[in-house]
Amino acid sequence: MAISAAMQLVFIYGQVASGKLTVAKELAALTGLPLFHNHLVVDAVHAVFPFGSTPFTQLREEFWLRVFEEAASYGTSLIFTFAPEPTVSPDFPLRVRELVARFGGITLFVALAVEPGEQEKRLLAADRAAFGKMQSLELLRSLRADFARCFEGMPTADLVIDTTAAQPSEAAQRIRDLVAQ
Repeated sequence: MAISAAMQLVFIYGQVASGKLTVAKELAALTGLPLFHNHLVVDAVHAVFPFGSTPFTQLREEFWLRVFEEAASYGTSLIFTFAPEPTVSPDFPLRVRELVARFGGITLFVALAVEPGEQEKRLLAADRAAFGKMQSLELLRSLRADFARCFEGMPTADLVIDTTAAQPSEAAQRIRDLVAQ
């Protein structure tokens, strides 16, 4: 196993349509860090297994964790996007932090928030379909309480950004400043 400089994992999480991928792309452009967004694995596993099924949930987390482990072992910093939701193990973020720390790295948790009215507008944006993202207002409204419970188990954020008014470039700059510390 090759170990080099300590990894920084920028773990961006937020509600559906809070701008995670948009902000992460801006951050990747600013920093040169690779972007490992959650839908890369979600889409690959979902091609074979139904969303939320036992094999889906197990493989999704295994793939995510293996990528983090390899990146940490090589000192490769990266950006990860994540939406806390009921099909993910509640302790997943803590296991990620512990895994990265075993290799001397750190996990920076960045929470993105968005007001419900803005979230609903964004949910209907055409670009969300490219990654099979949720686009149903009815489903979003019915799951809000479940999503809120999932957020309760998240580690304390190192930075919280309300993307209702903050532009993606501004949010990315604030995260870059945190990474540079």
